[in-house]
Amino acid sequence: MDMKSNLHNRLVMAGAMLAVCATVAQAHQEAAETVSGPNPLADKVRAANSRFLDVKAATAEGYAPIPCASGITGGAMGIHYVNGQYLKDDKIDIARPEAVMYEPMADGRLKLVAVEYITSKGPASLDGQLFNFNSAPNRYGLGEFYELHVWAWKGNPTGTFADMNPKVSCEHAMAPSQ
Repeated sequence: MDMKSNLHNRLVMAGAMLAVCATVAQAHQEAAETVSGPNPLADKVRAANSRFLDVKAATAEGYAPIPCASGITGGAMGIHYVNGQYLKDDKIDIARPEAVMYEPMADGRLKLVAVEYITSKGPASLDGQLFNFNSAPNRYGLGEFYELHVWAWKGNPTGTFADMNPKVSCEHAMAPSQ
């Protein structure tokens, strides 16, 4: 019985240690996903565009919403608020992104998650970060263009500059008729 009791105690202790390790590892992973390390460009984007934390600032500056964009393999970009004037001028200005991206929340609020810079002139870059090229035809019905997403307000486990974010969802986007 002593040996059996000792084994049982060791197994319970090992299970408890595993649970603690798993909890610590999960907390570390979640923290890493929230802020995936220092990123000077994301910091600059955040500083230049935090006025958009309130979607009313975006609409006041001429941005208009387009439907929530989800990825075919999961994740989403969110609802893009696009500024048509900035889209036409092809200038890349850190404080004037062509699109501001919001995740629709369950309570109806829109949470700023990222911005997107778009130009038809390329190859393009912002502070040394190359834009992604989108050929034509494309799902947006646009000609060829270059774009750069910057996930400055919501960590993206696939990268600060990836198109889709697996941590973003369109689940709470209102239907067009609402």
